[in-house]
Amino acid sequence: MENGKQLTGTLALAVFTAVLGSLQYGYSLGVINAPQKVIERHYGRSLGLWSDRAVPASENHTEEDQVELEAGQHPAVTMYWSLSVAIFSVGGMLSSFLVGFVGDLRGRVKGMLMVNVLAVAAGLLMGLCQMWKPHIMVISGRAVMGFYCGLTSGLVPMYIGEIAPKSYRGALGTLHQLAIVVGILLSQVIGLDFVLGNDSFWPILLGLSGSPAILQSLLLPFCPESPRYLYIVLGNEQEAQKSLYRLKGKYDATADLEEMRREKEEADREAKVSICSLIRSPLYRDQLVVALMMHISQQLSGINAIFYYSTSIFAKAGIAQPVYATIGVGVINTVFTLVSVALVDRAGRRTLTLAGLGGMCLCAIAMTVGLKFQNDYAWMSTLSMVAIFLFVSFFEIGPGPIPWFIVAELFSQGPRPAAIALAGCCNWTCNFIIGMTFRYIQEALDCYVFILFAALLLCFTIFTYLRVPETKGKTFEEISAVFHKGRKKNATDTELQQLKGSTEA
Repeated sequence: MENGKQLTGTLALAVFTAVLGSLQYGYSLGVINAPQKVIERHYGRSLGLWSDRAVPASENHTEEDQVELEAGQHPAVTMYWSLSVAIFSVGGMLSSFLVGFVGDLRGRVKGMLMVNVLAVAAGLLMGLCQMWKPHIMVISGRAVMGFYCGLTSGLVPMYIGEIAPKSYRGALGTLHQLAIVVGILLSQVIGLDFVLGNDSFWPILLGLSGSPAILQSLLLPFCPESPRYLYIVLGNEQEAQKSLYRLKGKYDATADLEEMRREKEEADREAKVSICSLIRSPLYRDQLVVALMMHISQQLSGINAIFYYSTSIFAKAGIAQPVYATIGVGVINTVFTLVSVALVDRAGRRTLTLAGLGGMCLCAIAMTVGLKFQNDYAWMSTLSMVAIFLFVSFFEIGPGPIPWFIVAELFSQGPRPAAIALAGCCNWTCNFIIGMTFRYIQEALDCYVFILFAALLLCFTIFTYLRVPETKGKTFEEISAVFHKGRKKNATDTELQQLKGSTEA
């Protein structure tokens, strides 16, 4: 082929290397859950809650079981454990604002390479936590890892979106989400108590969070820089052309260079757009609303609640080892992300998002019915289980992977870094809110908790149908034109000049 649309070895290497950061993100999301009781017990010992007294073993509990029981109930241990979980999202919220700065400082590739220092440092803090106070070391490591993941969750989709051929942009962009769910599944499997989720090896389990960064650091020097960054940000057409040849092989790059030239002219007219300017500018308001709503719909869809609640549902259904059923949910998660990879450039972003949100809404209603009547009818427990698996399947078909890369498609080079930063912060903030409030919502609504998510999903489905355009197979210029359709050219030019003036000021 001579049109530059084929998948070359260099392009495959670049995408694989980039999504190692996403794998690390997913692993870090899931790794803290499996060994919770083990870590709480070590927190209790570190805090000296029973170092000065012996804990008698009762008839039904060994000494270690009694310590574990008391550790989980002690307010200090609960506080430190909650902080260990929540600090990860706080780190992500803070660093997401720096995605654009880091990506433009030395480029996408060197940006990913620089932030890997954070991942390795976080892995060491958690892996060596027993050398000092485990609760302090783990919380510090989780904070640093969250800061790293906030950066990589923006840098990876940005880099992949800029190097991918137009015909494969959706499929390659979906690999970010695929790597996340593979990381979550990997952490669930090796977090089992007979693997690493036990008293002897749990620090190694947490410390492995930083290991993908080491492999990525070794491979990044072999990855080409983003041609769009080289041409549009640095203005180096020759280096951009070399990067295109490395990524796509020898072909006629005139069309790609011409597209980048037009985007550069647009970027020069609008200048570099700051986060504050992007929020205030009416020129990008429609794109920004769509981008933020897609990330809000991802987090407020109830998917995290499923992972929090699935084990107890499986336990009520009579499954002897509900943890394995939860791992089964992780497998479904991964399989249907692969389905999304295959479909996203055929069916389209908008179609898959609508199908996913609509299907999740119906599944949430089915889960509510199953939870309400599972004590009255045995088969209702089966309905709940099937609804959980389908809910996860619909999520990974569209609402899970698409928001991560569609932001890079909706914005041109000027506002893109700021838009990705805002969308990332929105995602992390919603993640934090769900993590902190779901337990209380669950206690208040009980079996009706998923009716709340069903209502939200219905609203998100309607919004997507009315406001989200299809971006499949379109250039950045064509996508931008969809939002500016009907806007007078002189009005657009005036807004660009005002935006440029406010940026320079």
